[in-house]
Amino acid sequence: MARSEPKTLESLLPRVLARLAGESGRASSLMPLWVAAAGENIARHSRPHQLEGTTLVISVESAEWAQVLTRQADSLCERLNEKLGPGTVKALTFQLESR
Repeated sequence: MARSEPKTLESLLPRVLARLAGESGRASSLMPLWVAAAGENIARHSRPHQLEGTTLVISVESAEWAQVLTRQADSLCERLNEKLGPGTVKALTFQLESR
């Protein structure tokens, strides 16, 4: 049996984080990936809240941010899946942060 190439921690970590988020239901472990996918400015106003199957619930600080991110949802899913693996996040939903 041939051995596969060793994996780097950087290549394995996103999938481990996604698995933890899926098992716990809480997506806070995905924050570093959210920052990478969405950018620092967007991440200052939003955060991953919960992973429900293949739907990632994002908490946002205002209805305006929910509107902005809704328009960007497809590209954000695509960027997240580049790290997490194809089909890991099929949809994003947005909710206002409870304070």
